[in-house]
Order: sequence, then structure tokens, then C-alpha cells
Amino acid sequence: MLSRNSADTGLRIFNSIHHHGLRITRAAFTSGESTHPYVSAFGAHLFLSADADDVRSALEAGDAAATILPSAKKVQYTEQVRIAFDGDSVLFSDEAERIYQEHGLYAFERNEAIAAKTPLPAGPFKKFLKTLNRIQTDYPVDSSPIRTALVTARGAPSHERAIRTLRDWNIRVDEAFFLGGLPKGEFLDAFGADIFFDDQHGHCDSARQFVATGHVPSGNNYNKKDN
Repeated sequence: MLSRNSADTGLRIFNSIHHHGLRITRAAFTSGESTHPYVSAFGAHLFLSADADDVRSALEAGDAAATILPSAKKVQYTEQVRIAFDGDSVLFSDEAERIYQEHGLYAFERNEAIAAKTPLPAGPFKKFLKTLNRIQTDYPVDSSPIRTALVTARGAPSHERAIRTLRDWNIRVDEAFFLGGLPKGEFLDAFGADIFFDDQHGHCDSARQFVATGHVPSGNNYNKKDN
């Protein structure tokens, strides 16, 4: 746990951790200073914060990071953690997203059809997904404590490049949703996601009506401030 509290005020946090039975044994209290420099020092694979500036700094340092948004997450009591990811600018780079933003849907779909067999470059959350995948391989597929999903605005024919990229990375996702621009919230609710990561505010606004949501200010959307 990383906190801008002081060590003195942090004592209450540790008492709360103990009260709720959370298995957190390490912490850094920075007395108001930024916490992101300690992500790599702790060997953490994911940085979550309500401070958008810290999140941006962590992303610049090469860490998977997201700004946690207010959400209407339902309480679900299950032993399985379900994590969902957007594709472009989250798992993948913004290479294809840039074409869509600058030249429109037709140019995007044409490019993705031509480049279908060329893997996309990695986005900021590739390493985190790969870490989850390594944990999953320690369990039979039908009894893994983690279930993952790709939830993307891509549809056919641009789905092929995404699938082939994950195959090239030797990373499996348990479920994949190619929504062709449909709102993502209800699909995430049906999947039972515990948390979802996306770079676009519109998709985050749809998602956070149903699940805990992290905004990833990366790629072509990096300089767009959080709402």
C-alpha cells in the first residue's frame, strides 16, 4: 500500500487493514509527497490511485496504472477475481487507435484488415495481464481463482488482429467481447467484472455504472485530463 499520509496518521490505516482482515503487510507513507516512485521499488505490477497526476507519472515510468473513478460496483461474494481490459491504448498500443481518431472508422478497419497478421505493439497493461496469466497457469482452467476478459469496441473485421496479437504474446484471455462500438457497461455487468480498465472517458462512464472502473490516460488520449 502506498499512501500520502504520514507514518503517524498511517497507524489508523494499518489498524483498519487489521480490522478488515486484509493481507497487506508492506506500506510506504510519504507525508504528502507523490507515491508513484515506490511502485517499482516494491515490485508492484499495478498502481491504482485517485490522484490522476500520480497515475500519469507511473505510466510514464512504464508501470500499469489507472485512476480509480467513483462507481456503482455491486458487492459480489465469490472466490474468483474477474478483471476486464480494453484493448487499444490499454493492452495494446494506440497505433490503431490513432488511425481511427485521425482518419475515421473506414481507414481503421482497412488498416486492421491489411495488418491482421502483424501483432500490435504492447500497451501499458500487457505486463500486468501476462503476470495474471502466469498465476492462472498454476491452476486447471476450470478452477483458476482469476478470470480475465478483453472488452473492446473493435468488431469484425478488426477483431482478428487483436486475437492474433494475444496468440503471439502467448497470453490467454478467458472471454473476449468485440462490441463494435456498443456501450460496455452491461456486458461487464454480465461478465461479473470486479474491475475494468479503459482509456476513453465515454467507455469508463458506461462501465462505472456497473463495475469498479480505472481510467488509463495513455496513448492518443494521454493528454486528455480526467473529469
